[in-house]
Amino acid sequence: MAEPRPRRPARPREEVLAVAMGAIAEHGLAKLTMAGLGKQLGMSAGHLLYYFGSKDQLLLETLRWSEEQLGERRRATLRQAGLSAWERFGAYAELYLADGPGDPRWILWVEVWGRSPSSAEIRQGQLEIEAPWQADLTALIEDGVARGEFRAGPADERAAQLRAVLDGYSVPLAIGLPGVARDRSVAQVRAVAAAVLGTDAAA
Repeated sequence: MAEPRPRRPARPREEVLAVAMGAIAEHGLAKLTMAGLGKQLGMSAGHLLYYFGSKDQLLLETLRWSEEQLGERRRATLRQAGLSAWERFGAYAELYLADGPGDPRWILWVEVWGRSPSSAEIRQGQLEIEAPWQADLTALIEDGVARGEFRAGPADERAAQLRAVLDGYSVPLAIGLPGVARDRSVAQVRAVAAAVLGTDAAA
């Protein structure tokens, strides 16, 4: 009687999500198939669907995993002693902005935004993933106001405004629009932020 074939151990979640992130960034979600992703991982499409349910859910979980990793860096940066509120905003903006054309994290965001209008699941997941960025920036602005570095005003509204600016500069970087450079984008974000926050620290 033949011995049963040993079961292949499941891939660690982090490995699955890292491979998914690379595949989505390279080909886009529309061209990604569970069968193709499973082939890269040595797993069946059915196994992937069992864990993620759908490509939309896979997209959300991959983005959530990516943002959790970056969130650890963001929180550590914002806790650094001896930095002014403006310096901490600069560090926040550097982490937020796309690194350049094809930035995998930002390609995931572009995919999420593109699917959000037709999916309540995607919209809810998007809000949950964005919330820590908003909360951390709001707290940073409140601290800057308390220290007298920033002009008094509604921190939550200004945080939303600045995140919209960061989003607006990140997308052209991520998709590689001609003539868009990261250093220039950083400088423009800082100029807008100085006006919104009411500080001359950028000068």
